[in-house]
Amino acid sequence: MNQQNSGRVVVVTGAGAGIGVAIAHRFAADGHTVVVLGRTEATLRRTVEEGPEGADMHIAVADVSAPAAITAALDGVAERFGRLDVLVNNAGVAIPGTVEGLDPDAYRTMMSTNVDGAFYASRAALPHLRAVRGCIVNVGSVSALGGDWGQAGYNMTKGALARLTDVMALDHGGEIRVNAVHPGVTLSSQFLRDALAEGSPLLARFADRVPMGRAGQPAEVAGVVAFLAGPDAGYVNGAHVPVDGGLTASTGQAALYRVDA
Repeated sequence: MNQQNSGRVVVVTGAGAGIGVAIAHRFAADGHTVVVLGRTEATLRRTVEEGPEGADMHIAVADVSAPAAITAALDGVAERFGRLDVLVNNAGVAIPGTVEGLDPDAYRTMMSTNVDGAFYASRAALPHLRAVRGCIVNVGSVSALGGDWGQAGYNMTKGALARLTDVMALDHGGEIRVNAVHPGVTLSSQFLRDALAEGSPLLARFADRVPMGRAGQPAEVAGVVAFLAGPDAGYVNGAHVPVDGGLTASTGQAALYRVDA
């Protein structure tokens, strides 16, 4: 871990579980002041407690889909620490269902978190990011780049987030940078770790579709987020980076000719 504080302040939304935890821990390990933001204090507290030794991590409880609440939270971060350098819009919900089968309440939950939440958080953060020429990294999904069976609402919301990335990169590129990462299936929950366990039928299907033959690790997504937020990406704006083991490099057709067959 970098023991010296960089002076940069990072807010990670949806930091109580999954990829958000890995992103928060990566920024903390790199020496940044990290504010983990979410709706449930207990999960956020666990993220802080499990963080790198000596990390400068703090908790902010707020619902990203509530404009007043997220604005107050981000204003509070900037006031407390004197600046806000990076916003990671990671909060997201995935509920399966087709257009016919998806429950309207589930649809609204995904829209309010995945789309409204990123919009409201970005709007609240902009004045503070502009002051230090900071950046936003949106955590999208390969589901923003193509369709999945049985994920009508989720795919739609992640597609909207991708377009929000584009328009913010255009509208605000003279002041801040806005980019997105698009993970493929990542072992970010016990459910996925069990479903993709060694020898499982689902793992075999992934090995056939993903050139690297496996699902991703949360830390691998976090590393790309850290790069996009860092100085080495100083001229990167409006980029969409798949973190998917090569999945989206394919046309999606079954392999007719395989050099490793």
